[in-house]
Amino acid sequence: MMGLIFAKLWSLFSNQEHKVIIVGLDNAGKTTILYQFLMNEVVHTSPTIGSNVEEIVVKKTHFLMWDIGGQESLRSSWNTYYSNTEFIILVVDSIDRERLAITKEELYRMLAHEDLRKAAVLIFANKQDMKGCMTAAEISKYLTLSSIKDHPWHIQSCCALTGEGLCQGLEWMTSRIGVR
Repeated sequence: MMGLIFAKLWSLFSNQEHKVIIVGLDNAGKTTILYQFLMNEVVHTSPTIGSNVEEIVVKKTHFLMWDIGGQESLRSSWNTYYSNTEFIILVVDSIDRERLAITKEELYRMLAHEDLRKAAVLIFANKQDMKGCMTAAEISKYLTLSSIKDHPWHIQSCCALTGEGLCQGLEWMTSRIGVR
């Protein structure tokens, strides 16, 4: 019993890193979100070939965030990043209705992967500042998020350019640490 309490305390105070993968289709805003987390500023990005990785510290919680390129030719290699992943951040372009079906396909492919069976999923409904964008509720319905029973998940509307909604997403992630 004592050992268990100690282990729990230790995990609260230790600087262990929590691995996060940031995925989504190309041009969804993954890299912009990563650098908003890091510097609270907008970085001019070009399409990510391969990945960017940064350490983000939130209230003493260390997240190692891998932002992975989302172009079609790169998606098949996403699974090389899966091992030890605790959080999946799926970034959705809320104006890209045409490709939401592809996002849905990729989401369920990831959730079925053995290496991600313990991962929690944060969905960012990005570009909420754009006229005619889908709401988080619409995206949630389309992606049938309510059917996901074996992974904790949360959808958060956001705007990567202003940073709006990003903190709430990170807060949800930090609240999940140690819950498993």
